[in-house]
Amino acid sequence: MSQFFRIHPENPQARLLSRAVGIIRGGGVIVYPTDSCYALGCHIGDKGALDRIRSIRQFDSRHNFTLVCRDLSEVAAYGRLENQAFRLIKALTPGPYTFILPATREVPRRVQHARRKTIGVRVPEHKVTQSLLEMLGEPLVSCTLQLPGDELPMTDAQEIRSRLEHHVDLVIDGGNCGPEATTVVDLSDGAPEILRHGKGEAGVLFA
Repeated sequence: MSQFFRIHPENPQARLLSRAVGIIRGGGVIVYPTDSCYALGCHIGDKGALDRIRSIRQFDSRHNFTLVCRDLSEVAAYGRLENQAFRLIKALTPGPYTFILPATREVPRRVQHARRKTIGVRVPEHKVTQSLLEMLGEPLVSCTLQLPGDELPMTDAQEIRSRLEHHVDLVIDGGNCGPEATTVVDLSDGAPEILRHGKGEAGVLFA
């Protein structure tokens, strides 16, 4: 059965964040709030936890996972950035965007897109996520919490707990994040291409 932490969205409790970090480092799968919607996350080096996320979401090898990062310098460690991509990501982060980039050697192969060798990266504007990443000291492998058969991502932490308490190790209740996922922008071939319209405004990409 999963643990359940209520963490204040503006003043996250360090004690609970520390326990959450321990669960992640111990191979756990967590549900946590972001600036767009709730997400599933695990340690970047844990194959077993990643496989559990694949099972929950019923993903195949073609799915792009996302590395949720603290800042732009961490993004640059895992995704190769040309000048245009660097400027665009710098202007739009933190915020509700996911960017697809060519993966660097720091990204485990099992996390990359199997054929394209790309990785999604994002820097959320949410204090719980930012504080958790700062304490963890590295990115979270992540994906939107939208269960198979559901039309929208889940928004209520209590409902998440009731549906996933035997499948994840921790649910962090950070309040309602809304049902709208990130805007996904492919920068792997140079010019930005929108793969999914979401919470982030698309017009600013081509201004």
